[in-house]
Amino acid sequence: MTTSALRRQVKNIVHNYSEAEIKVREATSNDPWGPPSSLMSEIADLTFNTVAFAEVMGMIWRRLNDSGKNWRHVYKALTLLDYLIKTGSEKVTHQCRENLYTIQTLKDFQYVDRDGKDQGINIREKVKQVMALLKDEERLKQERAHALQTKERMALEGMGSGSHQVAYGRRASPYGDDYGRTRGSPSSFNSSSSSPRFASDLEQARPQTTGEEELQLQLALAMSREEAEKPLPPISSTDEERQLQLALALSKEEHEKEVRAWQGENSLLQRAVEETAQGREEEEEEDKMKKSQVQHWGPGWPHSQPWAPGQSHRSALGFPHLFIPFLFAVLYPGAGRYIRAGASPLQPHVC
Repeated sequence: MTTSALRRQVKNIVHNYSEAEIKVREATSNDPWGPPSSLMSEIADLTFNTVAFAEVMGMIWRRLNDSGKNWRHVYKALTLLDYLIKTGSEKVTHQCRENLYTIQTLKDFQYVDRDGKDQGINIREKVKQVMALLKDEERLKQERAHALQTKERMALEGMGSGSHQVAYGRRASPYGDDYGRTRGSPSSFNSSSSSPRFASDLEQARPQTTGEEELQLQLALAMSREEAEKPLPPISSTDEERQLQLALALSKEEHEKEVRAWQGENSLLQRAVEETAQGREEEEEEDKMKKSQVQHWGPGWPHSQPWAPGQSHRSALGFPHLFIPFLFAVLYPGAGRYIRAGASPLQPHVC
């Protein structure tokens, strides 16, 4: 067993990867050879299981996000993805079309190794093939039909030779109904539903000697230290622009709220000032009306009692048309009949 394979198996146990994730990691490893067809066929069968499908696609997207020295992860993940689009569940195609932008960004993948060789050219070419297949519906149907016939023929040949390989047309998971159980439990690793390949890998991963056990321990410590010291992924310019736009939008929204609040307070203050000015104008208008009424009717009537304080006796004689007949009647009592008859008492009486 190579050091890279041992390291990968230790990481599988440390991170508690599921069986589907382990198969994808094995198919997309950094080993300098392509993924085996038999392993990709097993992964394609897993895509028809709901739980396994999510685990398979999750690990593939993780591999596609690698870069630099792990360029083989990216290239093998694209190779596996191309195989799954042709032979796996149709949900693979749907999810790839939903995440088309993630695949398209790999068209600009760049990596030059120590020997000056551009290893990114293979990835860029593979991306073009996958993109063309996803965008051409008719070609995709033909490729899937051809791949299905090829796989069914190989399955029939395997069954004829005594192999127990599961036929593709059954659309069943090779792990049976027990596959969806919690990963990491002893039953999930040792149950009869587990594949012999997975069990043999675990057996090989177990240390046989003290030296191998010490090596695995050192590898585990090194991986733990590497994970802890791993720098945070740099923020791309697109993310920075989005964050800047979001910050500007929030700042603009806050400014608009402050302006609306200031305008509301200003309108209330203006209304209060207008109401105060209107009240003053009404009061002034009412005072003017009162003054005009006093000037029109003249001064008020004198006091009715001539003996009131401050009232002179001249004010009692202010009505000569009433006082003179009264005085005449007092001096000449017999003249009352002349007054009532309308004759003047000063004229001589004619019999």
